[in-house]
Amino acid sequence: MLYTRHFGIVTSFSPYSNFVRWVLLSRFQIRKLRPKSSLFSKTAFQVRVKKTDAKPLYLKHYTTRLPWWPSAGCLTAAVNLKSSNRNPVVQEFESVELSCIITDSQTNDPRIEWKKIQDDQTAYVFFDNRIQGDLAGRAELLGKTSLKIWNVTRTDSAIYRCEVVARNDRKEIDEIVIELTVQVKPVPPVCRVPKAVPVGKSATLQCQESEGYPRPHYSWYRNDVPLPTDSRANPRFRNSSFLLNPETGTLVFSAVHKEDSGQYYCIASNDAGSARCEEQELEVYDLNIGGIIGGVLVVLAVLALITVGICCAYRRGYFINNKQNGESYKNTGKPDGVNYIRTDEEGDFRHKSSFVI
Repeated sequence: MLYTRHFGIVTSFSPYSNFVRWVLLSRFQIRKLRPKSSLFSKTAFQVRVKKTDAKPLYLKHYTTRLPWWPSAGCLTAAVNLKSSNRNPVVQEFESVELSCIITDSQTNDPRIEWKKIQDDQTAYVFFDNRIQGDLAGRAELLGKTSLKIWNVTRTDSAIYRCEVVARNDRKEIDEIVIELTVQVKPVPPVCRVPKAVPVGKSATLQCQESEGYPRPHYSWYRNDVPLPTDSRANPRFRNSSFLLNPETGTLVFSAVHKEDSGQYYCIASNDAGSARCEEQELEVYDLNIGGIIGGVLVVLAVLALITVGICCAYRRGYFINNKQNGESYKNTGKPDGVNYIRTDEEGDFRHKSSFVI
């Protein structure tokens, strides 16, 4: 008795030999093989078989030749890529491999391209069978498609795209995206610590570092003892009143106490390492109210004495006599024996008495 069965996706196919390997039900005898008339004619088949017994059926692989399917136009393979690590992380000045592997393709010599995408700009890394751009001289192609970079720097952090073009495949193009992260160890941060602060006043300590990547976190130490982010959260610091922001490195005291005096330093750290600044001393001193009041009284007394002295000098006429003497110097003397009289007719001066020669 003849049965008609439909079989599924072809497991492998060689267009050059016209052989197809597919899954076949055992306990059946192949009588006739022809392609199924449907949209899936390249991968699904209709087989006429003759049942030989009634035992349970199981699957096995079967290889047969398809003389009715010409090799031309029988491209069933599609180029496919995979990567062993799409998010590699490496420290600066080390080497890294960007994995790009061809898993399926019928093309013997596909075209390989690598591109770098950074700050919305795209540049070639591997094109025309050679390394280009800023990676020239410190990168090479591993195997057929993977890319290896030596001595990576922070500028190499970017998105890299591996593109493969296989002209002999049914799907000719495939690509894979890899994001590379280069970690940079922090450098010693810049710390700012006030030298002296009176008791009860606020104080701000700052720590900044701009080289590390990823962005570092900050921690403060006093006399080699790490400080918590909130003094209220630790009974050991119940006499203090500070808040630490590990993202910005700012340590703020709302009101300092004598116990807050000591040697302070900051550490900036990320996944690549850490660095610290030099110790700086913070002194918290008592505010002497009595001394301040006494100093103010002394200043007021000195100002009072100066005022009294100026008033006494003015009353004794020192300033008036000097003014009168200054005005007397301005009067010019007249020569003896000559008087000048102005007349209305002449409009000028004339002599009242004649000169004797």
